[in-house]
Amino acid sequence: MSSFRDPRVLIPFIVITLIWGSTWLVITGQLGTVPPLWSVTYRFAIGAATMFVVTAASGISLRIGREGHWLAALVGFTQFCLNYNFVYLSEQYITSGLTAVIFALLLVPNSLFARLFLGHRFGLRFLVGSIVAMAGAALLFVQEVRASPRDAHDVLAGIGLALIAVLSASVANVVQAAEQVRTRSLPAMISWAMLYGVVINAPAAWLFSGPPVIELDFVYLAGLLYLGLVASALAFTFYFHVIRAVGPGPAAYSSLLIPIIAMTLSTLFEGYVWSMLAVVGALLTLAGLFIALRPDRPVPKDDRVGG
Repeated sequence: MSSFRDPRVLIPFIVITLIWGSTWLVITGQLGTVPPLWSVTYRFAIGAATMFVVTAASGISLRIGREGHWLAALVGFTQFCLNYNFVYLSEQYITSGLTAVIFALLLVPNSLFARLFLGHRFGLRFLVGSIVAMAGAALLFVQEVRASPRDAHDVLAGIGLALIAVLSASVANVVQAAEQVRTRSLPAMISWAMLYGVVINAPAAWLFSGPPVIELDFVYLAGLLYLGLVASALAFTFYFHVIRAVGPGPAAYSSLLIPIIAMTLSTLFEGYVWSMLAVVGALLTLAGLFIALRPDRPVPKDDRVGG
């Protein structure tokens, strides 16, 4: 495993965090005339087409083998179908800020699944930092629930949908860290996974929402291009690279920073006002990240148990 001190890990981590911190605001512009299922389909159709073109132009083989296609289909179903459909649906009931905060929980299933299925172990700093950061996320969660203009039933429905999205994303994250996937070309796996996501999404959208609908509005179309090209093709290439380098647990730290970025953008564009609870929650989250991402000091050989 690499560490966040490696620029090849740290730089992609920062980029995806900044990109996905902005997507929660952009997604709100996708909710309207076009049913969420079709918006998700369009988004990953753009992402898949981009990935195939870039991968082929780079001279990278798109061959991933039969097992690779099964794994890509699993990632496509969980990451690019279930995850995003439930995210878009959740934002019909709760604010984008609250959905972003709920996604901070991704750290928990990612770490547990990586421990159970991949045998990943975590140092003391990671565990302590995770506890501190999750305490901060909990304060942000309480603040967003209090500030939500929706009634209790809508909030509960939105939270439930967002939690399903979190679990779906976590399954895909752990699959990405599995040896059978890590030995295959990352761009090729993402290309096929996004294509399988579209193949699953399109019939589901037609079945549940009717024939395709498109909104010829600048905000919608510009947002769709940004989500497809930047937040999907580029960001997932970087994110899955980080997962392969440091594991699903540490990679999920981006989900702890994203709500802070989303709330900051909401302050600039939506008039969001920070409460003391939100400020303390953000500071605790950042402190937890600082603790967790610092490398553990190696124990001198003479001080090791049984040394």
